[in-house]
Amino acid sequence: MTSKTKQPQKKSKDDLKALLKPKVEIAGLWLRLAAMLYDGFLLTAMWFLIAGAMVIIHGGEELPLWASQYLLLPTLITATLIFNVWFWVHGGQSLGMRAWRIKVVDLSGKPITTPSGIKRWSFSVISLAALGFGYFWMLFDKEKRTWHDHWSDTCVVHIPKKK
Repeated sequence: MTSKTKQPQKKSKDDLKALLKPKVEIAGLWLRLAAMLYDGFLLTAMWFLIAGAMVIIHGGEELPLWASQYLLLPTLITATLIFNVWFWVHGGQSLGMRAWRIKVVDLSGKPITTPSGIKRWSFSVISLAALGFGYFWMLFDKEKRTWHDHWSDTCVVHIPKKK
């Protein structure tokens, strides 16, 4: 005798529409870019603090080229990843996203996990590196999702104002 167990199935595009469309609106490109701009200000301040700390550690002298390439740059990239993933996993919103009332969720509308956040961030770098085409893709996508939304099984939703 064989016992049949149901295997969890991956959410399809129709599931996304059924789960999210009646409840929430997918966030538009301009809201996402505005949130990225706000977060960019915060990240720039954080990068200055990190770079300043490295200069202080180096005795106040200019960092040698090897230190900039092999210590400072990887540290800034890692700090940016941690900044974004931490906010996405703990509440679904960075500070810029909170200001514009948008939120990252998985395809079932639940908060994303850390591996999902790392995947999303990594693919967002690719979306941006392709001259931003991965972001502008949402203008042509039926679901209004970017490349990294698709690749990480996430989406960004707009949170309506409380009445």
